[in-house]
Amino acid sequence: MSIFGALNTAVSGLTAQSDAFGNISQNIANSQTVGYKEVGTNFTDLLTYSTLNQNEPGSVEATPQYDNNVQGTISQSSDPLALAISGQGFFNVFEATNVGPTGQTTFNPQQFYTRNGDFTLNAQGYLVNSSGEYLAGWAVDPNTGQVNQTQLVPIQVNSQSQFNPIATSQANFSANLPPNPSSSAPLSSTVQVYDSLGNQHNLVLSWTQTAANTWQVTISSPDNTPSTTIGTATVEFGPSSGNPVPPGTIGAFGTTSGNVTAGAYPPNGPAVLNITANFGQGNQNIAIDLGNFGEANGVTQYAGSYSLRNFSQNGVPPGSFTNISIETDGNVVANYSNGQSVTLAQIPITTFNDPNALQSQNGQAYTATFQSGNPSTEAAGLNGAGTLVTGSVEQSNVDIATQLTKLIVAQQAYTANAKTITTADNMLQTAINMVQ
Repeated sequence: MSIFGALNTAVSGLTAQSDAFGNISQNIANSQTVGYKEVGTNFTDLLTYSTLNQNEPGSVEATPQYDNNVQGTISQSSDPLALAISGQGFFNVFEATNVGPTGQTTFNPQQFYTRNGDFTLNAQGYLVNSSGEYLAGWAVDPNTGQVNQTQLVPIQVNSQSQFNPIATSQANFSANLPPNPSSSAPLSSTVQVYDSLGNQHNLVLSWTQTAANTWQVTISSPDNTPSTTIGTATVEFGPSSGNPVPPGTIGAFGTTSGNVTAGAYPPNGPAVLNITANFGQGNQNIAIDLGNFGEANGVTQYAGSYSLRNFSQNGVPPGSFTNISIETDGNVVANYSNGQSVTLAQIPITTFNDPNALQSQNGQAYTATFQSGNPSTEAAGLNGAGTLVTGSVEQSNVDIATQLTKLIVAQQAYTANAKTITTADNMLQTAINMVQ
């Protein structure tokens, strides 16, 4: 009975070592596959009968050991859209079921997960990795910036999109006026604003000192209709304005004319001139912030010459799509030729209680199982999720030297099991010959 048991045991050993050899060959073949996770082999002893006085030969069974939670080396990529996860977690991806002739893509509702982050934009504007998996994320409302974390959708970018122009409605003006100008000529600055069609227009602010600590600013534009002059306002500095402000800071607004209005003095409140211009597209209201009353953060009157420190405004011309970029917080941002950008989506990371229990699929992808636990999808870096490394990919976690060592061991074990079968066969033949 033991000879036949030895034969059966040795055959199971050959089978187990064949399985191990298959796993080793798969690992070596995928040693350069982005996001690939090594598959090891566990051996389990299966008993036939065993007591203190007797042991019948059993067998051995080989089962795979998945190392999905062992990270590979993160290396820089020439692809700016490539992504790697430093730490735990997986990208959420979908697989396409059909790509129509007009670019209409349909997707398998099954959720897949991967560490393969070599994403690029395909012809339909989707972020797709080399395995053909479509990156999923949370959509972002372009108007409010609100992230919809209730649903994962394939991320698509419209490269034909335009950034609509925005008319200037607010502007910040910062300059220093000399308390004793050397000339009575106006001190002028020309700044640019935009109308509702995105056309650029010059806005001229001319300052004339009318008395000590008192200036009149004339606001005009060569494109304004019906008159190039929009209006004027008197600006008073220091305590002589009638308000308790430090010398050299704006204390009050005096009389205004034309399409210029000014608010009353609030302590440390904004000193704003409101103008109504018409650049051919109807009335356009612009609030020009000159700083705060009593503070030296806008227009001041200090010693020195006239100087424009800063001018900024919120208008933009129209812009065409230039590229997309991915930030370390997972935001997918569309960039435009006018210097503006819009966040389209956010890439989250999904973790599992037991990532080694995920079911392997084609293309370095996985699906959830009962043993892996439910997926937990979080923003990058939160609640155990890893962080994103942009412009990089995670290499295979296979170590070639280790695999070659395992290959030698598997070969020797296979040879030993084969030798056991040969020896058992010889012993069996001897027993048969004895009977003859």
